[in-house]
Amino acid sequence: MFSGVPPTRPREVELQVDDALLGDDRADAEGAADEQIEIMRLIASGAEVLKAKSFEQLTDDERRRADRLIRQLAVSLPVRRSRRLHRTSRGSHFDLRRTLRSSLRTQGEPLQRAWLSRRDVARPLVLVLDVSGSMAPYARALMQFGYAAMSSGEKVEVFCFGTRLTRVTRSLRTTDPDRALADVARRVRDWEGGTRIGESLKTLTDLYSQAAALKGAVVVLCSDGLERGDPLLLASQMSRIHRIAHELVWVNPLKGTTDYEPLARGMAAALPHVDRFLSGHNVKSLEELCDSLASVTR
Repeated sequence: MFSGVPPTRPREVELQVDDALLGDDRADAEGAADEQIEIMRLIASGAEVLKAKSFEQLTDDERRRADRLIRQLAVSLPVRRSRRLHRTSRGSHFDLRRTLRSSLRTQGEPLQRAWLSRRDVARPLVLVLDVSGSMAPYARALMQFGYAAMSSGEKVEVFCFGTRLTRVTRSLRTTDPDRALADVARRVRDWEGGTRIGESLKTLTDLYSQAAALKGAVVVLCSDGLERGDPLLLASQMSRIHRIAHELVWVNPLKGTTDYEPLARGMAAALPHVDRFLSGHNVKSLEELCDSLASVTR
């Protein structure tokens, strides 16, 4: 019997319910995405705050997080233009000999010109890290930087010094950072001891001045410059390194303070021989050191 009421359309009702459910799902998904974005913003903001905080002000947890950030830094080796010419499809030097040899296959017609060019090759990078008592708030972070630098290539040497110089390159050439630092701590007998910068640099120049590791290298000396030895010896050794190396960079964590002036006798003796004077008091300043190394002139 016809009642005048149109029959129910189950499929349309079902579709309407499904659309409503989908609308709720979309809202939930958008809300979750917004929440995820907010979390990522908070994490990024926290990382930036951590990067700007001085190493001496970090808590133990912040220090562990800063260590991970430093180990992730992309330390690029400085480069130089090779003196040797290499074959290339396009270059700055015309290779007459190879062009003539190639023309023999085309009845003397030089249809294909050959070229030579100079390649960019990595310069050695030498890190000399102060681990004396006055550098205690910064030494661990700088050692993490040394660990990060080792992954950039084979032409990296790392030394530590307090009252004497210790080569720690082999200790840092491992995939386990905790094992590397433990081995360094075991080998460096004067950790958090006195400071003899001039004597330590004399050992460096006496043993390595004729080695490929130092010639034409970029030498990065990380120290607060609080010399307890003879500042004249420090000045003479800085001058010697400056003549051997391509560039000499001094990283001083004290430079990160607003009222710092390089008035200490060690720093005053060294500065005339320094090409770049940078701070190294936080993660941000170590990122700037990476940028500085990448921009070293050929």
